[in-house]
Amino acid sequence: MTTQSVKPQGRGVSAGLHARRILAYAVLGVLCFLCLFFFYVLAVNATHNHYEILKGFNLLPGADFSKNLAATLADSSLPVLRGIVNSLLIASLSALLAIYFSALTAYGIYAYDFKLKNLAFTFIILIMSMPTQISALGFVRLIGRMGGTNRLWPLILPSIASPTVFYFMIQYMKSSLPMEIVEAARIDGCSEFGTFNRVVLPLLKPAMAVQAIFSFVASWNNYFTPALILDSKSNPTLPILIATLRSKDVASLDMGSVYMLIAVAILPVIVVYLLLSKFIVAGVTLGGVKG
Repeated sequence: MTTQSVKPQGRGVSAGLHARRILAYAVLGVLCFLCLFFFYVLAVNATHNHYEILKGFNLLPGADFSKNLAATLADSSLPVLRGIVNSLLIASLSALLAIYFSALTAYGIYAYDFKLKNLAFTFIILIMSMPTQISALGFVRLIGRMGGTNRLWPLILPSIASPTVFYFMIQYMKSSLPMEIVEAARIDGCSEFGTFNRVVLPLLKPAMAVQAIFSFVASWNNYFTPALILDSKSNPTLPILIATLRSKDVASLDMGSVYMLIAVAILPVIVVYLLLSKFIVAGVTLGGVKG
């Protein structure tokens, strides 16, 4: 009697878990479709000419990919190659500076005890809550006095102070960086910078990979600050070029070139994510093993 009553109950639990799993996969499939569909629309429209795009969306790719690419690169009013180089340089260096110096700052507050420790942490958090637009006018005036107008370094050096990356790093250290490892390195005679560079940084790879992606994408897509500093004709970035191309009058606007330029702008972001995604997966797996 007991065995017979347990079997149907076990089958019911198994059926319920199976139904929930199917529902979860269905929801994930819908979300995945919604996320990737817009990329597909962008890729398809980049292969059609202006008149085909105006007629409506086409499910199949067209035959004008090379023409759109050639027209975009050959446009004398849009220095596309210069914009790509500027965006890559700014985004790459900004991401490197942000993750390294934010990790270094987080390590200094996490590993050392000093009188103004809590005040320093609170001050950085307050800066994190301040919108960029509030300090934009003062920043532009300062850069103008320093001779940084239409130069790239004003868009790179401020990444050294990145409160958002700092906050993520210090939270990751609190959960994944035991001080015993740091103390062991000090006992072995390693210097403080040597301990940080050789012991701490390798343990922060998953966090650094995540913040590298976010910092790169934020700098790559940034339009507001470069538009205030750079000249849109001689020294632009890709977001400035896209805005310039879309602001043309109807007679000279080419939607094929617009979609092509947007596709070119998205490609490096996808490449960076693919290169760093393995570190994110490794970090999640490591956290699961520790749990």
